[in-house]
Amino acid sequence: MTAPADRAIVNQMVNYRPSLDVVFAALADPTRRRIVERLALGELTVGEIADEFPISGPAISKHLRVLERTGLLERNVVGRVHRCRLAPETMREATAWLDAQERFWNARLDQLEALLARQSANDKPKPPHSSPRNQRRKKKT
Repeated sequence: MTAPADRAIVNQMVNYRPSLDVVFAALADPTRRRIVERLALGELTVGEIADEFPISGPAISKHLRVLERTGLLERNVVGRVHRCRLAPETMREATAWLDAQERFWNARLDQLEALLARQSANDKPKPPHSSPRNQRRKKKT
């Protein structure tokens, strides 16, 4: 069986872009978030990262592999030294999604605030209506 000529062959590994689900799942772990925070300040070796945590070297390596698989971390190996840095594109994609959510919810909350302000203005008690009968009673006294 042959594939139709109009179907493109796609190398899934070359074209792989981690989903935001995977990125946010990786960031759900507090140790990985701290690693990302540290790498935001600049490139570090694996040893420099490991020195800051009270966990084993293999545990740090696992966290780094998770961040690397999600595209949040890039590793450069020179000899025996592994240097890590944040991958800006994946961070930008996650930030863009968060920014869009913030704009959406700010707009919705602004609409709600305006609606509540209108309802509050309509719900204020109105002064009693002075009818001719009320005015006649006042004159008699």
